[in-house]
Amino acid sequence: MKWMFSIFAALVVSVGVILFIQLVGDGGWMFYVSEALVISCLFFMGYFYRKVVRSFDIIAGGMELLKEQDFSSRLAPVGQKETDRIVQVFNRMMNQLKNERLRLREQNHFLDLLISSSPMGVVILNFDEAVTLANSAALNFLGYASVDEIAGLKIEQMTTPLAGEIARIPQGGTDTVRLSDSCIYRCSHLSFVDRGFAHPFILIESLTSEVMKAEKKAYEKVIRMIAHEVNNTVAGITSTLDMMREGASAHDEADNGAAALFQVCIDRCYGMSRFITRFADVVKLPQPQLHRCDLNDCVTSCKLFMDNICTGRDISLQLNLCETILWAKVDTVLFEQVLVNIIKNSAESIGRGGNIVITTSASPATIEVADNGAGISREAEAKLFSPFFSTKPNGQGIGLVLIREVLTGHGCRFSLRTCSDGLTRFVIVFPPAL
Repeated sequence: MKWMFSIFAALVVSVGVILFIQLVGDGGWMFYVSEALVISCLFFMGYFYRKVVRSFDIIAGGMELLKEQDFSSRLAPVGQKETDRIVQVFNRMMNQLKNERLRLREQNHFLDLLISSSPMGVVILNFDEAVTLANSAALNFLGYASVDEIAGLKIEQMTTPLAGEIARIPQGGTDTVRLSDSCIYRCSHLSFVDRGFAHPFILIESLTSEVMKAEKKAYEKVIRMIAHEVNNTVAGITSTLDMMREGASAHDEADNGAAALFQVCIDRCYGMSRFITRFADVVKLPQPQLHRCDLNDCVTSCKLFMDNICTGRDISLQLNLCETILWAKVDTVLFEQVLVNIIKNSAESIGRGGNIVITTSASPATIEVADNGAGISREAEAKLFSPFFSTKPNGQGIGLVLIREVLTGHGCRFSLRTCSDGLTRFVIVFPPAL
């Protein structure tokens, strides 16, 4: 490159000499010399442009390609050794940048597909902990239909129960959450590093089916073992007590005190047998035989059945039915048993003098049983559908388990909680009846 600048300097001096000759010369051979010098200057100026200025233009064009991020274009060699070396390095760099961009696009596309189809809920947050992206699983868990409903919201600003539990998890923490609808989730509040900055995100994994299967397997084994031992023992004891009662009655017909005592023991044994049989019935619960029916008819039938119980407690049992036919696929026998249990629980929660309102609605088909009873504490909500847990002093903890098993078999979503207005609501949402 130095010799090119030397030639350029020589040309500048030559032009100066030519101008001087033109001014002081009087023609002749001096004129021809000056013309020859002019032609030489033009030649060298063209050569200088081709070797230097054009090279700089090409390199400048390469800078523009980088600025525009056009990694598909390449620079052409100019025939100058130093410049062509730069062109080669530049073209290799563009190839690497193009391949890197293609690789990143493929990775991002794969990650987008993986996140969108993942059964695990993923919520991406910005630096202010506001939602920017959520996949379909996360929307389903959180109870929203589209990302637009929660975009820009912080987790604590959402109104769903799961969002409220996630908001309590600190950055970097993981917790297992059990809600009042018997659903169980493992939630993590983590972050990933991108371009040197930590981006927060939330993972939501549903553990409901796995935990329910494990619970059911455990309590089935326990109940079968207990039922077998208790029933066998009760059968032998009852038979013996019955023989002793008959003997006592025949021996002392005037005083039946001993016979009455034996009868009390027999009745207690039968009561114990019925007690354990109720647990066994949960284990042997049949698969629902689904048929298309009107939910309004089921609710009306259950009201007629439970009216006497509620009236005896001075409880008002009211219906607020949807005006249209509310089709759903249910096993009417099992589902009516569920409704009876729910209304019975509401009545026991009220005690005496209260209201129970059963409301049905469409799109989707929904039944809500609301009462103004004692309510459910926040601590008890998460344990409601756990086996053998009960808020009643003498409760066995199997009523809500039976309800859970039946509704899960029907594919229903359900929840039981005391709301801010003081009413306790059991809400059942049915899948579409195709």
